[in-house]
Amino acid sequence: MTLIINNLFKTHNSLLVPPFCSRIMSQSDPQSAFNRPRMVAKKVLAKPQHEGDGAVVRRSIGRSELKLLDPFLMLDEFSASPPAGFPDHPHRGFETVTYMLQGRIAHQDFAGHKGTIETGDVQWMTAGRGIIHSEMAAGEGVQWGLQLWINLSAKDKMIEPRYQELRSDDIKQAEKDGVEVRVIAGESMGVQSPVYTRTPTMYLDFTLKPRAQVHQSIPESWNAFAYVIEGEGVFGSINSSPVSVHNVLVLSPGDGVTVWNKSSKPMRFVLIAGQPLNEPVVQYGPFVMNSQAEIDQTIEDYHYCKNGFEMAKYWRSQ
Repeated sequence: MTLIINNLFKTHNSLLVPPFCSRIMSQSDPQSAFNRPRMVAKKVLAKPQHEGDGAVVRRSIGRSELKLLDPFLMLDEFSASPPAGFPDHPHRGFETVTYMLQGRIAHQDFAGHKGTIETGDVQWMTAGRGIIHSEMAAGEGVQWGLQLWINLSAKDKMIEPRYQELRSDDIKQAEKDGVEVRVIAGESMGVQSPVYTRTPTMYLDFTLKPRAQVHQSIPESWNAFAYVIEGEGVFGSINSSPVSVHNVLVLSPGDGVTVWNKSSKPMRFVLIAGQPLNEPVVQYGPFVMNSQAEIDQTIEDYHYCKNGFEMAKYWRSQ
Protein backbone atom coordinates (compact mmCIF):
# COMPACT_ATOMS: atom_id res chain seq x y z
CA MET A 1 0.00 0.00 0.00
CA THR A 2 2.87 2.41 0.80
CA LEU A 3 4.38 1.90 -2.66
CA ILE A 4 0.98 2.43 -4.27
CA ILE A 5 0.27 5.66 -2.44
CA ASN A 6 3.78 7.02 -3.02
CA ASN A 7 3.54 6.36 -6.75
CA LEU A 8 0.06 7.81 -6.77
CA PHE A 9 1.14 11.09 -5.24
CA LYS A 10 3.79 11.43 -7.92
CA THR A 11 1.29 10.98 -10.73
CA HIS A 12 -2.02 12.44 -9.48
CA ASN A 13 -0.87 15.02 -7.37
CA SER A 14 -24.48 23.64 -2.76
CA LEU A 15 -26.05 26.13 -3.66
CA LEU A 16 -27.38 26.95 -7.12
CA VAL A 17 -25.17 29.67 -8.50
CA PRO A 18 -26.73 33.12 -8.73
CA PRO A 19 -27.86 34.40 -12.12
CA PHE A 20 -25.43 36.02 -14.51
CA CYS A 21 -25.91 37.59 -17.89
CA SER A 22 -23.95 38.03 -21.07
CA ARG A 23 -24.37 40.47 -23.90
CA ILE A 24 -23.19 40.25 -27.46
CA MET A 25 -22.26 43.46 -29.23
CA SER A 26 -20.63 44.40 -32.49
CA GLN A 27 -16.96 45.34 -32.43
CA SER A 28 -17.89 48.87 -33.39
CA ASP A 29 -20.08 49.37 -30.28
CA PRO A 30 -18.33 52.17 -28.37
CA GLN A 31 -20.07 51.52 -25.05
CA SER A 32 -18.30 49.66 -22.27
CA ALA A 33 -20.24 46.59 -21.21
CA PHE A 34 -19.05 46.77 -17.58
CA ASN A 35 -18.34 49.32 -14.88
CA ARG A 36 -15.19 47.42 -13.88
CA PRO A 37 -14.10 45.25 -16.82
CA ARG A 38 -11.82 42.37 -15.94
CA MET A 39 -8.39 42.31 -17.56
CA VAL A 40 -5.76 39.60 -17.86
CA ALA A 41 -3.76 39.64 -14.62
CA LYS A 42 -1.62 36.60 -15.37
CA LYS A 43 -1.03 34.21 -18.26
CA VAL A 44 0.40 30.71 -17.85
CA LEU A 45 1.15 28.26 -20.66
CA ALA A 46 0.17 24.68 -19.78
CA LYS A 47 3.02 22.39 -20.85
CA PRO A 48 2.54 18.63 -21.39
CA GLN A 49 3.61 16.13 -18.73
CA HIS A 50 3.01 12.42 -18.17
CA GLU A 51 0.45 11.41 -15.54
CA GLY A 52 -1.38 8.28 -14.46
CA ASP A 53 -0.71 5.24 -16.66
CA GLY A 54 0.28 6.42 -20.13
CA ALA A 55 -1.80 9.62 -20.08
CA VAL A 56 -0.57 13.12 -20.91
CA VAL A 57 -1.86 16.26 -19.21
CA ARG A 58 -1.33 19.97 -19.68
CA ARG A 59 -1.64 21.39 -16.17
CA SER A 60 -2.36 25.10 -15.89
CA ILE A 61 -3.68 25.63 -12.36
CA GLY A 62 -1.77 23.44 -9.92
CA ARG A 63 1.73 23.98 -11.31
CA SER A 64 4.52 26.06 -9.78
CA GLU A 65 3.57 29.24 -11.66
CA LEU A 66 -0.04 29.06 -10.45
CA LYS A 67 -0.41 26.81 -7.41
CA LEU A 68 -4.10 27.56 -6.88
CA LEU A 69 -6.77 30.14 -7.56
CA ASP A 70 -9.21 29.93 -4.64
CA PRO A 71 -11.45 27.88 -4.81
CA PHE A 72 -9.75 26.12 -7.76
CA LEU A 73 -6.96 23.65 -7.04
CA MET A 74 -6.11 22.24 -10.47
CA LEU A 75 -7.02 22.34 -14.15
CA ASP A 76 -5.72 19.61 -16.45
CA GLU A 77 -6.26 19.26 -20.18
CA PHE A 78 -5.78 15.50 -20.55
CA SER A 79 -5.37 13.07 -23.42
CA ALA A 80 -5.16 9.29 -23.34
CA SER A 81 -5.48 6.41 -25.77
CA PRO A 82 -6.49 2.90 -24.63
CA PRO A 83 -5.29 1.26 -22.47
CA ALA A 84 -4.00 4.48 -20.86
CA GLY A 85 -5.74 6.47 -18.16
CA PHE A 86 -5.79 7.05 -14.44
CA PRO A 87 -5.94 3.75 -12.50
CA ASP A 88 -7.29 3.33 -8.96
CA HIS A 89 -6.58 6.44 -6.88
CA PRO A 90 -8.19 8.21 -3.89
CA HIS A 91 -9.59 11.68 -3.30
CA ARG A 92 -10.72 13.54 -0.20
CA GLY A 93 -11.80 17.10 0.51
CA PHE A 94 -12.75 18.52 -2.90
CA GLU A 95 -14.74 18.05 -6.11
CA THR A 96 -13.62 16.92 -9.56
CA VAL A 97 -15.34 18.11 -12.73
CA THR A 98 -14.54 16.06 -15.83
CA TYR A 99 -15.63 17.52 -19.18
CA MET A 100 -15.11 15.38 -22.27
CA LEU A 101 -14.06 17.32 -25.36
CA GLN A 102 -13.60 14.21 -27.48
CA GLY A 103 -13.95 10.47 -26.92
CA ARG A 104 -14.95 8.37 -23.94
CA ILE A 105 -13.71 7.83 -20.36
CA ALA A 106 -14.93 4.90 -18.23
CA HIS A 107 -15.28 5.52 -14.52
CA GLN A 108 -15.81 3.17 -11.59
CA ASP A 109 -15.39 3.49 -7.82
CA PHE A 110 -15.37 1.42 -4.65
CA ALA A 111 -18.98 2.30 -3.87
CA GLY A 112 -20.17 0.46 -6.97
CA HIS A 113 -20.71 3.46 -9.22
CA LYS A 114 -19.85 2.80 -12.88
CA GLY A 115 -20.35 4.81 -16.01
CA THR A 116 -18.88 6.14 -19.22
CA ILE A 117 -18.89 9.79 -20.19
CA GLU A 118 -18.58 10.70 -23.86
CA THR A 119 -17.94 13.77 -26.01
CA GLY A 120 -19.73 16.75 -24.48
CA ASP A 121 -20.67 14.95 -21.25
CA VAL A 122 -19.80 16.18 -17.76
CA GLN A 123 -19.24 14.31 -14.51
CA TRP A 124 -19.31 16.45 -11.34
CA MET A 125 -18.00 14.32 -8.50
CA THR A 126 -17.98 15.43 -4.87
CA ALA A 127 -15.30 13.27 -3.25
CA GLY A 128 -16.11 14.49 0.26
CA ARG A 129 -14.78 12.17 2.97
CA GLY A 130 -13.35 9.66 0.56
CA ILE A 131 -13.52 8.00 -2.85
CA ILE A 132 -11.23 5.57 -4.63
CA HIS A 133 -11.93 5.38 -8.34
CA SER A 134 -10.42 4.81 -11.77
CA GLU A 135 -10.76 6.83 -14.97
CA MET A 136 -9.63 4.98 -18.10
CA ALA A 137 -9.74 5.71 -21.83
CA ALA A 138 -12.65 3.79 -23.34
CA GLY A 139 -12.82 4.70 -27.03
CA GLU A 140 -10.71 4.35 -30.13
CA GLY A 141 -7.99 6.90 -30.70
CA VAL A 142 -7.28 9.84 -28.41
CA GLN A 143 -9.68 10.62 -25.57
CA TRP A 144 -9.48 14.31 -24.74
CA GLY A 145 -10.97 16.42 -21.98
CA LEU A 146 -10.61 18.82 -19.08
CA GLN A 147 -10.56 18.00 -15.38
CA LEU A 148 -11.06 20.76 -12.82
CA TRP A 149 -10.55 20.37 -9.06
CA ILE A 150 -12.73 22.62 -6.88
CA ASN A 151 -12.01 22.92 -3.18
CA LEU A 152 -14.68 22.23 -0.56
CA SER A 153 -15.14 24.38 2.52
CA ALA A 154 -14.09 22.97 5.90
CA LYS A 155 -17.71 22.19 6.78
CA ASP A 156 -18.16 20.12 3.60
CA LYS A 157 -14.87 18.22 3.39
CA MET A 158 -16.18 15.13 5.20
CA ILE A 159 -19.61 14.85 3.58
CA GLU A 160 -20.67 11.66 1.81
CA PRO A 161 -19.53 11.38 -1.83
CA ARG A 162 -22.03 12.16 -4.57
CA TYR A 163 -22.21 12.49 -8.36
CA GLN A 164 -23.94 14.59 -10.95
CA GLU A 165 -23.61 13.42 -14.54
CA LEU A 166 -24.85 15.52 -17.43
CA ARG A 167 -25.13 14.06 -20.89
CA SER A 168 -24.23 16.36 -23.73
CA ASP A 169 -27.87 16.66 -24.85
CA ASP A 170 -28.85 17.79 -21.34
CA ILE A 171 -26.38 20.69 -21.20
CA LYS A 172 -28.24 23.86 -22.03
CA GLN A 173 -26.94 25.99 -24.88
CA ALA A 174 -27.53 29.40 -26.41
CA GLU A 175 -26.39 30.95 -29.67
CA LYS A 176 -26.53 34.47 -31.05
CA ASP A 177 -24.51 36.66 -33.42
CA GLY A 178 -21.69 34.18 -33.92
CA VAL A 179 -21.36 33.20 -30.25
CA GLU A 180 -22.35 29.79 -28.90
CA VAL A 181 -22.22 28.90 -25.21
CA ARG A 182 -22.68 25.61 -23.37
CA VAL A 183 -23.75 26.34 -19.79
CA ILE A 184 -22.25 23.64 -17.55
CA ALA A 185 -22.74 25.66 -14.36
CA GLY A 186 -24.09 29.13 -13.79
CA GLU A 187 -25.88 31.26 -16.39
CA SER A 188 -25.13 32.90 -19.71
CA MET A 189 -27.18 34.48 -22.49
CA GLY A 190 -30.36 33.89 -20.53
CA VAL A 191 -29.74 30.15 -20.04
CA GLN A 192 -29.13 28.64 -16.59
CA SER A 193 -27.64 25.25 -15.70
CA PRO A 194 -29.42 22.90 -13.28
CA VAL A 195 -26.10 21.75 -11.79
CA TYR A 196 -25.88 22.07 -8.00
CA THR A 197 -22.49 23.42 -6.94
CA ARG A 198 -21.59 23.16 -3.27
CA THR A 199 -18.90 25.77 -3.80
CA PRO A 200 -20.67 28.44 -5.92
CA THR A 201 -19.19 28.07 -9.40
CA MET A 202 -19.66 29.21 -13.00
CA TYR A 203 -18.42 26.99 -15.86
CA LEU A 204 -19.09 28.15 -19.43
CA ASP A 205 -17.83 26.75 -22.76
CA PHE A 206 -17.79 29.47 -25.46
CA THR A 207 -17.22 29.14 -29.20
CA LEU A 208 -16.80 32.38 -31.14
CA LYS A 209 -16.98 32.57 -34.93
CA PRO A 210 -14.52 34.88 -36.72
CA ARG A 211 -15.03 38.53 -35.78
CA ALA A 212 -17.52 37.70 -32.99
CA GLN A 213 -17.27 38.96 -29.42
CA VAL A 214 -19.01 38.29 -26.12
CA HIS A 215 -19.47 40.19 -22.86
CA GLN A 216 -19.98 37.91 -19.85
CA SER A 217 -20.90 39.13 -16.38
CA ILE A 218 -19.06 37.61 -13.39
CA PRO A 219 -19.81 38.26 -9.69
CA GLU A 220 -17.30 40.84 -8.51
CA SER A 221 -16.22 38.90 -5.43
CA TRP A 222 -15.41 35.74 -7.41
CA ASN A 223 -12.06 34.63 -8.81
CA ALA A 224 -12.17 33.88 -12.52
CA PHE A 225 -10.03 32.48 -15.31
CA ALA A 226 -10.25 31.46 -18.95
CA TYR A 227 -8.54 28.56 -20.74
CA VAL A 228 -8.15 28.60 -24.53
CA ILE A 229 -9.05 25.30 -26.20
CA GLU A 230 -9.05 26.22 -29.89
CA GLY A 231 -7.87 29.17 -31.97
CA GLU A 232 -6.91 32.46 -30.37
CA GLY A 233 -8.74 35.31 -28.72
CA VAL A 234 -8.33 38.78 -27.24
CA PHE A 235 -9.36 39.07 -23.58
CA GLY A 236 -10.20 42.14 -21.50
CA SER A 237 -9.07 44.93 -23.81
CA ILE A 238 -9.55 45.09 -27.58
CA ASN A 239 -5.97 46.33 -27.96
CA SER A 240 -4.45 43.35 -26.10
CA SER A 241 -2.42 40.71 -27.89
CA PRO A 242 -4.26 37.54 -28.95
CA VAL A 243 -3.85 34.50 -26.69
CA SER A 244 -3.54 31.05 -28.22
CA VAL A 245 -4.36 27.48 -27.14
CA HIS A 246 -3.18 25.87 -23.88
CA ASN A 247 -2.95 29.20 -22.06
CA VAL A 248 -4.78 29.90 -18.80
CA LEU A 249 -5.63 33.54 -18.16
CA VAL A 250 -6.24 34.70 -14.60
CA LEU A 251 -8.64 37.64 -14.70
CA SER A 252 -8.38 40.73 -12.52
CA PRO A 253 -11.27 41.77 -10.21
CA GLY A 254 -14.29 43.28 -11.91
CA ASP A 255 -17.90 42.71 -12.87
CA GLY A 256 -17.38 41.03 -16.25
CA VAL A 257 -15.07 40.18 -19.13
CA THR A 258 -15.13 40.86 -22.86
CA VAL A 259 -13.59 38.45 -25.36
CA TRP A 260 -13.01 39.13 -29.07
CA ASN A 261 -12.17 36.72 -31.89
CA LYS A 262 -10.28 38.91 -34.36
CA SER A 263 -9.00 35.95 -36.40
CA SER A 264 -10.40 34.26 -39.51
CA LYS A 265 -10.93 30.95 -37.66
CA PRO A 266 -13.25 29.91 -34.82
CA MET A 267 -11.98 30.14 -31.25
CA ARG A 268 -13.11 28.18 -28.21
CA PHE A 269 -12.45 28.74 -24.54
CA VAL A 270 -13.88 27.88 -21.14
CA LEU A 271 -14.64 30.64 -18.68
CA ILE A 272 -14.67 29.46 -15.07
CA ALA A 273 -15.31 31.47 -11.91
CA GLY A 274 -15.98 30.63 -8.29
CA GLN A 275 -16.57 32.14 -4.88
CA PRO A 276 -13.34 32.08 -2.84
CA LEU A 277 -13.43 30.06 0.37
CA ASN A 278 -10.72 32.12 2.08
CA GLU A 279 -9.62 29.12 4.15
CA PRO A 280 -6.22 27.49 4.69
CA VAL A 281 -5.30 24.91 2.04
CA VAL A 282 -3.01 21.99 2.86
CA GLN A 283 -2.61 19.54 -0.02
CA TYR A 284 -0.89 16.17 -0.18
CA GLY A 285 -1.41 14.74 -3.65
CA PRO A 286 -5.11 13.87 -4.02
CA PHE A 287 -5.96 14.87 -0.43
CA VAL A 288 -6.87 18.52 0.28
CA MET A 289 -7.67 19.62 3.83
CA ASN A 290 -7.29 22.70 6.04
CA SER A 291 -4.39 21.65 8.29
CA GLN A 292 -1.40 19.30 8.38
CA ALA A 293 -3.05 17.37 11.21
CA GLU A 294 -6.05 16.68 8.96
CA ILE A 295 -3.73 15.53 6.18
CA ASP A 296 -1.92 13.19 8.58
CA GLN A 297 -5.29 11.78 9.65
CA THR A 298 -6.33 11.35 6.01
CA ILE A 299 -3.17 9.40 5.18
CA GLU A 300 -3.80 7.18 8.20
CA ASP A 301 -7.43 6.68 7.17
CA TYR A 302 -6.34 5.68 3.68
CA HIS A 303 -3.64 3.27 4.89
CA TYR A 304 -5.93 1.58 7.42
CA CYS A 305 -9.13 1.72 5.33
CA LYS A 306 -11.25 3.68 7.80
CA ASN A 307 -13.28 6.90 8.15
CA GLY A 308 -14.57 6.84 4.59
CA PHE A 309 -12.07 4.45 3.03
CA GLU A 310 -13.48 1.21 4.52
CA MET A 311 -14.26 -0.34 1.14
CA ALA A 312 -10.74 0.24 -0.11
CA LYS A 313 -9.55 -2.89 1.68
CA TYR A 314 -11.15 -5.23 -0.83
CA TRP A 315 -11.96 -3.15 -3.91
CA ARG A 316 -10.02 -3.10 -7.18
CA SER A 317 -11.32 -1.73 -10.46
CA GLN A 318 -12.20 -4.25 -13.16
